[in-house]
Amino acid sequence: MAAASSIQLARIGMLGSGTRARRFSRLSRLDAADWRRNSVRCAPRRSRDERLVADVRLRTRAMVREREDSPIAGDSADAPEDKQVADLPIKLPERDFAGTPYVPVYVMLPLGVVNLECELVDPEGLLEQLKILKSVNVDGVMIDCWWGIVEADAPQAYNWRGYKKLFQMVRDLKLKLQVVMSFHECGGNIGDDVHIPLPCWLMEIGQKNPDIYFTDREGRHNTECLTWGIDKERVLRGRTAVEVFFDYMRSFRVEFNAFFEDGIISEIEIGLGPCGELRYPSYPAKHGWEYPGIGEFQCYDRYLMKSLKKAAEVRGHSFWGRAPDNAGCYNSRPHETGFFRDGGEYDSYYGRFFLNWYSQILIDHGDRVLALANLAFEGCCIAAKLSGIHWWYKTASHAAELTAGFYNPCNRDGYAATALMLKKHETAMNFTCVELRTLDQYEDFPEAMADPEGLVWQVLNAAWDAQIPVASENALPCYDREGYNKILENAKPRDDPDGRHLSAFTYLRLSPTLTEGNNLVEFERFVKRMHGETVLDKLTRDSNHL
Repeated sequence: MAAASSIQLARIGMLGSGTRARRFSRLSRLDAADWRRNSVRCAPRRSRDERLVADVRLRTRAMVREREDSPIAGDSADAPEDKQVADLPIKLPERDFAGTPYVPVYVMLPLGVVNLECELVDPEGLLEQLKILKSVNVDGVMIDCWWGIVEADAPQAYNWRGYKKLFQMVRDLKLKLQVVMSFHECGGNIGDDVHIPLPCWLMEIGQKNPDIYFTDREGRHNTECLTWGIDKERVLRGRTAVEVFFDYMRSFRVEFNAFFEDGIISEIEIGLGPCGELRYPSYPAKHGWEYPGIGEFQCYDRYLMKSLKKAAEVRGHSFWGRAPDNAGCYNSRPHETGFFRDGGEYDSYYGRFFLNWYSQILIDHGDRVLALANLAFEGCCIAAKLSGIHWWYKTASHAAELTAGFYNPCNRDGYAATALMLKKHETAMNFTCVELRTLDQYEDFPEAMADPEGLVWQVLNAAWDAQIPVASENALPCYDREGYNKILENAKPRDDPDGRHLSAFTYLRLSPTLTEGNNLVEFERFVKRMHGETVLDKLTRDSNHL
């Protein structure tokens, strides 16, 4: 969705689509063993098939090691064949999703489908691709409505021209629309093939007052989105940031009211931070961050610092009115810092005060903007996107999550409060990285201590416990059956006593690669299974004719 999602940046360690590069050295065998031991206590629940696959892999590797350690292994003519056993694919019967709940499937449209002049780019080519999506029975498409395009030149001067043409095209094909209110910059992230800045008039304000942007410890300002410190500050030509957002959303509702009335617009996702996600911009590539760095706290603009100092004074410890000075830099590892290391200052009295304040600022921002979104879009489903920050999840501090604003160390649930805030506003949660496997992350980047499966399990359950709908999307383009199967398992958990499942799934993203040859066949098969339909593969069809 909006630009590259946060975990497109970090998911597979700043990789391009479909590329597996290994930038970092492997852990030593001792370190790897330690990682495995520490993983056991907080590993997520696996399905029966996943446990069987893991068991088979372990046995196979043990057999190979035993053969390699044999005194006569090198003399055996069969040794090369035995060593290849570990690489053989493990085939298990696929789970049958026929008769399971219907989960709608949407597809994100390309980032540059509407240009900076708000004109629809290549409408004929887009129409053909939309017809292909319609032919495989997707439910609809997702589109970003960019603030930097619509309100580009002057405050409250909105240009929706290109979006009107696009929406009519979607309506004619009887597809649904998920629309993102994208209040952030597009460009500079992995997967971004266009650049859409914030509105020109806003950037003029930023040149005189750069503290309207998030700021790091070195004083570098991030122009990707506005700091939450100005949510209630009238520094945008007489308006606060939340007032600017509300005026934009209200204009959209008035302009496209017919699409709401007809039910063409099924959901509005509210952009709440960088990449449209509710998080701090703690790991910006433009400032030198590389996976799996822990990131940096982003609270050094004068508005957030003023809030921090006031909170410290209210607490009665004015000397706490500062950000940590021992939290490392963007590319530090947790154990290298005094704040995030095991037993570090993150769990001290001051550390808990600071992290409570830092995470509460995030929740308060979501609370304010979603309250106004409900006014603007009364009667329509609204959603908010949370980022899947899975690296360093297997450590005590969860450093990367802390710098992003999620107070989720191993002894605290950092997502329950956010889920309750969304519940307050009857807002669905959109979460990412449902196609990622912890084992893959460990094999490619063991030093990242990542656990996407554990994170997904925690966040989905926090949302379901709060009784809010949960939607999801993939992190990187997915074309293979194995990836689709992982999405399906998360979308419709096996043996869930409450029958919980995703409310919708959005595929990242429409491209010529998706609609070609076997990729389209696999995607159509995936859509049918998400819809709970029976899928007959060629082998099954042939056997039925015997």
